Amino acid sequence: MKKVKWLLAGVIVLSLFVLAACGDKGATKAAPSSYNSGQAAPMFELKDLKGNKVELASFAGEKVYVKYWASWCSICLAGLDELNELAGQDNGFKVITIVSPNYKGEQSTKAFTEWFNGLQDEQKSNLTVLLDEDGKWAQKFGVRGYPSSYYIGSDGILAKSVPGHNFNDAIIDNFKKIS
Repeated sequence: MKKVKWLLAGVIVLSLFVLAACGDKGATKAAPSSYNSGQAAPMFELKDLKGNKVELASFAGEKVYVKYWASWCSICLAGLDELNELAGQDNGFKVITIVSPNYKGEQSTKAFTEWFNGLQDEQKSNLTVLLDEDGKWAQKFGVRGYPSSYYIGSDGILAKSVPGHNFNDAIIDNFKKIS
């Protein structure tokens, strides 16, 4: 009886992992990567949730962690508190998150903004969320699934890109190796 319970628990956990995986949602085919590690990062100019313009160029001389995520992605949502905590710390790099309304299954800008504003403050108080309408910059970064992380050095070079969730300790360790 004990073996059956453990087997059932294992099947349930495995099923949850399969169902919760945040790959490509929607019929949009992933664009080939326009930028690879070692090349200049795409110099985006996007608006935040309040309509303020944010340019990657304004962070010249600083390291920047860019995380692409989606509101429908369970892995992204599970890591939101941890990412908010990282964004509130002084680790020698900036944290920017980007969502792409109307791209790969993401809701419209209005719907996303209303949803995000409804989250509890402790989940979002430190986050900078930029809106990449229709995934223009996601295609240039080569985003294939959510979440996706991009490490940009102080020289503006895309030093590393990593698909999937990155824990805060790993993000901090990665930036220790990036100038």
